[in-house]
Amino acid sequence: MNAYEIVLKSREKGRPTAAKYIEKMVEGFIELHGDRRFSDDAAIIGGVGYIVGKPVTVIGIEKGEDTNSKIEHNFGCAHPEGYRKAVRLMKEAEKFHRPVLCLVDTSGAYCGIGAEERGQSEAIATAILDMIRLKTPTLSVIIGEGGSGGALGLSAADEVWITETSTYSVISPEGCASILWKDSGKVAQASECLKLTAQDLLELKAVERVVEEQGFSDAFFEGLKESIAAFFEGQKAIPADTLVEKRYARFRKF
Repeated sequence: MNAYEIVLKSREKGRPTAAKYIEKMVEGFIELHGDRRFSDDAAIIGGVGYIVGKPVTVIGIEKGEDTNSKIEHNFGCAHPEGYRKAVRLMKEAEKFHRPVLCLVDTSGAYCGIGAEERGQSEAIATAILDMIRLKTPTLSVIIGEGGSGGALGLSAADEVWITETSTYSVISPEGCASILWKDSGKVAQASECLKLTAQDLLELKAVERVVEEQGFSDAFFEGLKESIAAFFEGQKAIPADTLVEKRYARFRKF
């Protein structure tokens, strides 16, 4: 597949959302709500559960599966309160020494007037800063679209993994084509230029691992669950201050 075909694949109807990953991989998941400042944002679901018997905090950007659930979850475009909820859950995880797993799937953060009035850019910047500072292991997995700052707000982790037909980019191909060429018809060309595919990102060292999707079968979820558990087990042996230093260095090199 070329880059634009992968873009379309990352948005495909029926692709498993964050809720499906949680259902398949996280035992005893309890969802927690609210940012304790404004409201609860359904675009970001988060809570606690177990992966292979070990406690973990899971935070996912949820797009929804059908029309009603897409509207309920705002098509995976989070408001500031969503990022503030995520930060609250991350700090709680740090307090109780739980690792943090983020599942990222968004075309970008919500850009409505209300979101801007409530400090969208500040909320994302704070999420990035606080995630880099967390003294507990963190992992982000791009499971569909990884769009702009909306994705980066939950991707300042020890490592970033990506499934093979997902994308991760500073802007959508449509937005890039409109800005560079004033022609949204050049979206395929923009997709190639953005280097947004899993293989491009692996070569650029913007991600650490490409996860084979295997048709999103039960074997896929079981394998990913085991890999995540093994990763967190390995990270536990690293002193907290060293984790933070390595995470900071990972992003400074970009």
